[in-house]
Amino acid sequence: MRDFATELQQRRDAGLYRTRRLVDGPHQPALTTDGEPVLAFCSNDYLGLASHPELVSAAAAGVARYGVGGAASHLICGHHSEHHRLEERLAEFTRRSGALFFSTGFMANLGVITALAGKGDTIFSDSLNHASIIDGCRLSGASVQVYPHGDTEALEAQLAKTQGHKLVVTDGVFSMDGDVAPLRELAKLCRQYGALLVVDDAHGFGCVGPEGRGAVLQAGLSEDEVPLVVGTLGKAFGTSGAFVAGPTMLLDYLVQKARSYIYTTAMPPALATASCRSVDLVEQGEQRREHLARLIGRFRREVSDMGYQLMPSLTPIQPIMIGDPHQAMALSQSLEKRGILVTAIRPPTVPQGESRLRVTFSAAHTNDQLDRLLDALKMFAPQRIRESA
Repeated sequence: MRDFATELQQRRDAGLYRTRRLVDGPHQPALTTDGEPVLAFCSNDYLGLASHPELVSAAAAGVARYGVGGAASHLICGHHSEHHRLEERLAEFTRRSGALFFSTGFMANLGVITALAGKGDTIFSDSLNHASIIDGCRLSGASVQVYPHGDTEALEAQLAKTQGHKLVVTDGVFSMDGDVAPLRELAKLCRQYGALLVVDDAHGFGCVGPEGRGAVLQAGLSEDEVPLVVGTLGKAFGTSGAFVAGPTMLLDYLVQKARSYIYTTAMPPALATASCRSVDLVEQGEQRREHLARLIGRFRREVSDMGYQLMPSLTPIQPIMIGDPHQAMALSQSLEKRGILVTAIRPPTVPQGESRLRVTFSAAHTNDQLDRLLDALKMFAPQRIRESA
């Protein structure tokens, strides 16, 4: 039998041990965690919609009318008219032929990848893709070739020497770095070498592109060029669940083949009711996106001046590179003592030697709250430490 206790201690010794916080109240920048008030800069609620009163009202109305359960899978008797209405709304929002509503983004990626590639096929995956993509690739049974992050030249070399069915999978906005995939180049390569392109834009929808319609539309790419996009509703949309949008034929194929869709109880119809309203708020959220961009711009200027190393991201994901996991944890804990919650991200979530603080912004953050974060970061800034040495 494996020595699980020793493995846990090894994780503690390596600075990789994970713990959970207990959060009370609605999700917003000002939180109560483990009984203490904190100002959170670690949420994926990029547009500040998770506690929006219109979504709360829509969800309550949906519960009153449809109840709280999904009752069965979509293929038994669980596919409700509210699910269907949400799928039609998401297809319109993404400018695609149709959409399928999944329970989570992890399940959406598992379902799509394992349905579209299998034994004898080849999947090409960016080295920094999300864990759900990595696991989908592993479970598919296909041959998997990992290409260096965003390296289209390396990908082309791999595609050129591979025969048979090819699937290229990438994040749109990368969840830990905050950068955007080279989607135009990827689409061009997929056309040239006959590969099917799937983009998981979970962190792009709501924040990126015209009216928050995502990185694929920001790049000016159509459904013909990027057949399938995956999105989650638990980030900028402020609700829960996920979706896959694309051509009707491929969606029908997923209904037949995607096990995480077929064998899962449908999400509550009331959640779909709230999500339909959230799509409206995202479309109408230009002022929120403009405020978010101003917060990000100011943060990048001032934190860079402090001597911190930032990554080249213009999205709400603003990692501060630290390197050593113990140092990343120490800075995170020092900030938390001052009432600022920023999560330290360590291996295996990120590569060895690339531990960081993952600062994320929400349109619900105020300028005063940004002041608090900046003041706290100044206390431990590399520039200040050098000057006092």
